[in-house]
Amino acid sequence: MKVTPGHRLEMQRVYDQVENDKLERECRSRIPLPPPFHGPISSFRGQEESGSTDAVVNGKRRNLIANSPLERAFQNSARVELDGRIARMFCTGGLPFHFARNPNDRNSYAYATTYNILGYVPSGYNALRKTLLQKKRANIERLLKSIKDSWLANGVSIVSDEWSDPQRRPLINIMAVSNGVPVFIKAIDGLGEFKDKHFIAGVLKDAIKEIEHEKVVQVITDNANVMKAAGALIEGEYPKIFWTPCVVHILNLALKNICATKNTKKNEVTYKECSWTTCIADDASFIRVFIMNHSMRLAMFNKFCPLRLL
Repeated sequence: MKVTPGHRLEMQRVYDQVENDKLERECRSRIPLPPPFHGPISSFRGQEESGSTDAVVNGKRRNLIANSPLERAFQNSARVELDGRIARMFCTGGLPFHFARNPNDRNSYAYATTYNILGYVPSGYNALRKTLLQKKRANIERLLKSIKDSWLANGVSIVSDEWSDPQRRPLINIMAVSNGVPVFIKAIDGLGEFKDKHFIAGVLKDAIKEIEHEKVVQVITDNANVMKAAGALIEGEYPKIFWTPCVVHILNLALKNICATKNTKKNEVTYKECSWTTCIADDASFIRVFIMNHSMRLAMFNKFCPLRLL
């Protein structure tokens, strides 16, 4: 079925109607902000008359303050109103309070106040996730062009590792490192894929083709057997590209072997020299579990120790 201009107009009309309904619901459910000035609240019926008199006096006082030269110069009431609206945005949107420390948040307000853009409406949901996001990505690509242009002269190391996002999706990230400057290339969603040597090698080959094999010097992964086999496939297809195991992963495995030694024939010497570390680690784990499972002990620990138990 072909989409005609009439269908597009109808879809746009329905979309605009939905957006208007959202705005109307937001307006109906909007809670008024607290007033900038609070008068005294009477607690007894006998004070109702005096309370009303105080309210009249306070109202006149607010009018005088609002019309004063200082108020017109600094717009204190408008500042209080704006602070209240920003606080409401944080609370209703579930924004963390440390977002206020973001310099881009302050810069956006400073830019708006400097240029006094009348009638400006902030960008909507679709504009942020489509048009503006694409512009930001294009700008980042433009800024990275000078770095990518130096890859042919300096050489590139492709670094890959697996990790899981908050949705527990198995992701394979690809990064390019040259002259100490890392650049994120992409992340592959490995959900439903059998991650054997052929799949891993295919992901790495795609990254090599995207960067161009003339610029790539080595591929760095962890020490897993499947990664080692995938590295062998890469070296077989690209003789000038080397597979290099991750040094940090090697040290991590070595420390695990030292701190979790097993009493076997092949590991007899290591167990004899390093078994004390296993005992200390077990004792520390037991103490941590004991403190975490008893609220009073945890409260005492938090009171006297600045460290936090993980």
